[in-house]
Amino acid sequence: MFDFNITTIIANIPALLIGFAFHEYAHAWVADRLGDPTPRSQGRLTLNPFVHLDLFGTLMALLYRFGWAKPVMTNPQYYRGDKRRGQIMVSLAGSIMNLFMAFLAMLLWVLTMLWFQGSEWSGIISLVFQSTVLMNLGLGIFNLLPIPPLDGFGVLRGLLPEQFDPQLEMLEQYGMIILIVLLFTDILGKILSPAVIGIFYAYQKIISLILTPFLG
Repeated sequence: MFDFNITTIIANIPALLIGFAFHEYAHAWVADRLGDPTPRSQGRLTLNPFVHLDLFGTLMALLYRFGWAKPVMTNPQYYRGDKRRGQIMVSLAGSIMNLFMAFLAMLLWVLTMLWFQGSEWSGIISLVFQSTVLMNLGLGIFNLLPIPPLDGFGVLRGLLPEQFDPQLEMLEQYGMIILIVLLFTDILGKILSPAVIGIFYAYQKIISLILTPFLG
């Protein structure tokens, strides 16, 4: 997934800001709705992307389209109802938002290209939309991996019984090392790229089915 192309990296910047902002806002919003005041008190209930950026995770996202932002701090003890179910909902919120944003960006991409077809700006606009779609797909799928500090680990923690908490806490100590090894050996790229491409083409087919009656 590594692509050291300056044009692509520049196009990835707005894509990354959109992806991270909506991803982290979704975490904060769901936690807030469940009764946890922590994200709001720490200023994380916002779509301002600069509040959410993590330096290393941002660099990885620019280069690989797989990355992470600064985690939204939450306290499951505040969640109304089942605490572990609440943890799963909060953990899944970011990736679900990214997958939705990818679909929305692709829909706008298709509609915009119909409007700007043949324009000298069409290539640049298309590249930005393509980067936004791929970035959101990459962030959404990548963060579902059950590796700390990614959201999939929060889902795993919510699904497993409490007796597994000590083992999960031990795993948390090595999460970042595991991530770095997987990223720099390109194992993640080989695993996640087919998923990103598969969803990309699935979205194309769905949008084509939606728009064909109106454009035919």
